[in-house]
Amino acid sequence: MGPRDTLLAGFAKQLGHPRGRAGQAVVRLLNNVNRGPVTAAVEALEIRRGETALDLGFGGGLGLDLLLRATEGGAVHGAEISETALARARRTFPKNLAAGRLVLHQAGMAELPLGDGTIDAALTVNTVYFIPDLAPAFAEVARVLSGGGRFVVGIGDPSTMREMPFTSHGFRLRPPEEIEQALADAGLELRRHDRLGDGPKAFHLLVAGH
Repeated sequence: MGPRDTLLAGFAKQLGHPRGRAGQAVVRLLNNVNRGPVTAAVEALEIRRGETALDLGFGGGLGLDLLLRATEGGAVHGAEISETALARARRTFPKNLAAGRLVLHQAGMAELPLGDGTIDAALTVNTVYFIPDLAPAFAEVARVLSGGGRFVVGIGDPSTMREMPFTSHGFRLRPPEEIEQALADAGLELRRHDRLGDGPKAFHLLVAGH
């Protein structure tokens, strides 16, 4: 592997699991590059005041902030595998953590430390590239969703993602149809398939629920 590929592979690995000083820079970057998709995902959830929401793989914490605002007195859970991202969230939201409005978990999507039917609205944006098997992950989301609960999955279009050189290093670029089937297999009904922007390469938001 040449120097360029080594650099790209390192960046790809940090995107999947930010660590250390480089990871701190990556989680800050994630808030900027994901702002549009995360904002749209929160809006697509149509959260009502007092509901309980969950951000899966929250990265820089933008989704946590938007969910705290949207729930207006409800609770927000954040699940992350990255200790670097968790540490940033602890520094960013100390008052909400102390008040119990925000609860953070070091956990992957397939192993959520949450009770059955405890979540009204959940989202995950630009994370499924790093999940080897969607079946147990989506089954776990379906388990924690309440009756009438909603789940939004945001992914870049595979044709767009393939143009980014770092995605050849460990990214799983699944077509939206594969995501839709995985949601259905988990018992979640696809309600909408939104696109952000124009053209065939626009970002995908898959809105599903019980």
